[in-house]
Amino acid sequence: MKGFLFAGNNDLQNARTGTLIASSIYTGRNGGGVYLDDKNLWQAAIVFSVRRLIKPTWLNDRDQFLQPSQPLPDEFKSDCLIWMLFNGSNLTAGANDLEWNDKKWSLVNHFIPFTETEVGAPDRFESDFMVQYLANIAGGISLEARSVLDAGRILWPAYFAHTDPRSVRDELKLNRADVGWYQIRNALKKRNESGDTLPVDFSAFEAAYKALTEKLQPQVFELGFLR
Repeated sequence: MKGFLFAGNNDLQNARTGTLIASSIYTGRNGGGVYLDDKNLWQAAIVFSVRRLIKPTWLNDRDQFLQPSQPLPDEFKSDCLIWMLFNGSNLTAGANDLEWNDKKWSLVNHFIPFTETEVGAPDRFESDFMVQYLANIAGGISLEARSVLDAGRILWPAYFAHTDPRSVRDELKLNRADVGWYQIRNALKKRNESGDTLPVDFSAFEAAYKALTEKLQPQVFELGFLR
């Protein structure tokens, strides 16, 4: 098991708030989920992305998601994977000393798309699952998805360039090298708010992610997930 996809109700209104990925099982109201591995990851990435790409309005919020009516291009699959990895509801993380049921547990983050060398991590990542998975994607990765990866490759080293205050480390469980996107982006934002370090510029990442979002949104309808 590499992670967990939680997906709640099937209507558009609830899908955005009821869809996330985590490093371990997540239980929520009105829905279930599935464990993730290399066999079902691309399907999970599509489910995650399709459920979160379209903003609900009073006109469409009761629309139901459907099975696709068209074959899914390989580029769409890999675009959805990158979009999921850098989405705010990617809650996968790496952390030690998590307390549950009177025991301490560790989370290994399998969803880092970079190697330790690429991002200047001080210690090895316990898993290279996502790096290997991306390397084996049929047809490669699109220009838009590559731009998101490149922008993320700038933010990851910015995180490792400084050590956060104890309060932030405790809040975000920053006690392993293989931290997740949720931990990194929130740690960097807290640094920007504190003014204690030079601000980290998210604009290149935000522009790249917006371009990938705008590429994928019409395909939700073109491929028949929504009508």
